Amino acid sequence: KTPLDCYPPCVVLFLVYFVLQVIYARRKHKISPPETTGHPEFERIFRAQANCSEYFPIFVSLLWIAGIFFHQGVAAVCGLLYLYTRLQYFQGYTMAAQERLGPLYASARLLWLLLGLAVTGLLAHFLLP
Repeated sequence: KTPLDCYPPCVVLFLVYFVLQVIYARRKHKISPPETTGHPEFERIFRAQANCSEYFPIFVSLLWIAGIFFHQGVAAVCGLLYLYTRLQYFQGYTMAAQERLGPLYASARLLWLLLGLAVTGLLAHFLLP
């Protein structure tokens, strides 16, 4: 087993948690699918879930490449920090749109870091003898 082996189930659990929050908000505010507008609290929860879902394929891809070509331990730590900041982002966004900004910037920095690690690892692997 490697440090990155636990990520697929963890990512799925995060996505399930976010989807369940949307379902609960739909019930609470009586907003039936396919409606995506209504009470402001529902709209924030729905948008936070959509935003997190949109970024997870990028996150998993960068995590995987950085782990294979750079270092699994470093990638795993970055991944844990990313998941933590996305959870903070989601929770902040559900309270008020402005509360999402700090965690949003932190998670973006971690994605850029993972991109840098992935590119560095790929360059080292293919360019260095």
